[in-house]
Amino acid sequence: MPSKQPRRSAIKNLVMGSLAMGAIPALGSPTEKNKKEEEQYRMKGNINHSFCRWCYGGIPMEDLCAAAKKMNIPAIDLVGPKDWPMLQKYGLYSSMCNGAELNLVDGWNHKEFHSQLIKNYSDMIELAKKAGYKNIICFSGSRRGLDDETGWQNCTEGLKQIMSLAEKNEIFIVMELLNSKVDHKDYQCDKTAWGVELVKRVGSPNFKLLYDIYHMQIDEGDVIRTIRDNFQYIAHYHTGGVPGRHEINESQELYYPAIMQAIVDLGYKGYVAQEFIPTAKDPAGQLAALQSGVRICDV
Repeated sequence: MPSKQPRRSAIKNLVMGSLAMGAIPALGSPTEKNKKEEEQYRMKGNINHSFCRWCYGGIPMEDLCAAAKKMNIPAIDLVGPKDWPMLQKYGLYSSMCNGAELNLVDGWNHKEFHSQLIKNYSDMIELAKKAGYKNIICFSGSRRGLDDETGWQNCTEGLKQIMSLAEKNEIFIVMELLNSKVDHKDYQCDKTAWGVELVKRVGSPNFKLLYDIYHMQIDEGDVIRTIRDNFQYIAHYHTGGVPGRHEINESQELYYPAIMQAIVDLGYKGYVAQEFIPTAKDPAGQLAALQSGVRICDV
């Protein structure tokens, strides 16, 4: 079996290079050296970068937006309407809007939630359109004993009632794939094949999947092949280190530069959002980890 050293060395070099170019001290003043190094780095432009707001919950929204601006990250994921004005203040984009969902367990696969979900998503579609955003997240919900066929039928029945409005407003409704092995026990849309079948049944060009690389590595693996085989059904990507959902550096088992290159090679033009939980406790350390993750994915 070939040595793993070249792979780990490559990631280490990427990480060290990112940190050398200046962890963003968003809550303090950067040194002159950091300023110069930051000015020297330019995103390659092949990936539209984003990150999930919830992973940095201890950092005030305005500070987080200011840090994103300094890092040249153009968007933040999972931001609802109440925080859109702050994004707009800093010229940032809401790459995946949330707030229409009930929660992660009460979803489209159970008909008793359809009435409220249809209202929520209909309202959110109108709000997103007005704000100039394109993507709204949704969830299948937990099985609670449902077989696959019933889950598909129920999701299809409910989602079809909002898709004409989504199409009219050029909004994408995007269902996230979550693992049911570790983090979200009993979640129904836990395999790419299940989500793809649902996309086919809904039959709208505006309903697609959020392929969470962390979650799908846990539940099915074979990430690059799966993405290549199903790229036309995917509207968005999330990252995360496996195991543990921490930094995507040499401490985990996935090699993100290769995954990102596969996505780029397929002609993907959407966003890739970092969704790892930083191990650092302080804001500066968390933002340094975010910057490093973005640089790793900037192929």
